[in-house]
Amino acid sequence: MYRLMIVEDEMIERMVLKKMLQKKFGEECQILEAQNGNEAVEIFKREEIQVVILDIGMPGMNGIQAAEIMRKEKKDCCLIFLTAYDRFDYAKKAISIRAMEYLLKPYSQREVLGVVEEALRLTKEREGRPGEIKVQKAEEESDAPTEKEKLQPVGEDESDFNGNRLSVMTSMVEEYIRINFMNDLSMSETARAVGYSEPYFCRMFKLQFGQSFTSYLAEYRVREAKKLLVQPNVNVKEVGVRVGYADSNYFTKVFKRLEGVNPSEYRIARLKDLQSY
Repeated sequence: MYRLMIVEDEMIERMVLKKMLQKKFGEECQILEAQNGNEAVEIFKREEIQVVILDIGMPGMNGIQAAEIMRKEKKDCCLIFLTAYDRFDYAKKAISIRAMEYLLKPYSQREVLGVVEEALRLTKEREGRPGEIKVQKAEEESDAPTEKEKLQPVGEDESDFNGNRLSVMTSMVEEYIRINFMNDLSMSETARAVGYSEPYFCRMFKLQFGQSFTSYLAEYRVREAKKLLVQPNVNVKEVGVRVGYADSNYFTKVFKRLEGVNPSEYRIARLKDLQSY
C-alpha cells in the first residue's frame, strides 16, 4: 500500500483534501496527516511515505523547509505543493528541491487528483510494482465553486459576477497572457495588471476558465511550444526559454505532463507526420 501525507495547518482544508483523495484512490493509498512542518518531518522519518502534499504558510517550520528535509531523507519522494502563495521565490525554491508540482489554492479537483495519480504511477515504476494504480469510480467532477468557496468573502460586490464583467475580465486576461507568457508571470502580477485584488481575481479566474491560473498558463505555454517545435532550426532548450521556462528540465517536465511525451519526442513525431503529407 502506498502512503501519502497531507501537511496542512487548516483542519477543514485537511479534511476536505483527505476525503477527496480517499474517494478517488480507495484502498490503494493510506493517507496520513500533519498540521505543521515539524510534525510532518517527524512522521516522514518514522513512516515509509512516497507522496507528500504540503501547504507552505504554516506556523513554525513552513512547507518549503519541511520539504527540504524530506528531500534529503528520501531523494525519490514525490513532493507536491498546494498553497495560496503565488510567489516566484517559493516556486523557484520548489523547483530547486525537485518538487513534482506547485498548485495554487483554490484548486481544481481534477488538477490535484491528476497530479497525485501521476505521483503514484511514478512511485510504482520506481519500486517495480506490477499492475496499474487502482482508483475508485468517482462521481463526475466539477470545477464549480464549492460551498466553502461561495462563503468566502472576497471584498467586492457579488453582483460583479455577471456575464459582462466576466467577459471583460476574460478578454483582458487572455490578452495580457498572450503578450507576457514568455516572461516570469505570476497570478498576483496579472491581477494587478487587469485591476483586480488577488483573491477576487483568483475566484473570478477559476469560475471563468475552470482551472487555476498556473494550470492555464502552463497549457498556454505548451501550446505555443508545440508551434515552435515544428521548426527544426529552433532547439528544444530555446523553445522552453521562448515560452517562459528558463529551466529546460522544468519545461520538459511540464510539457510531458500535459502532452504525454517530452518535447523532443513530440518534435520527431510531428516532423514525421508533416513529411508524410
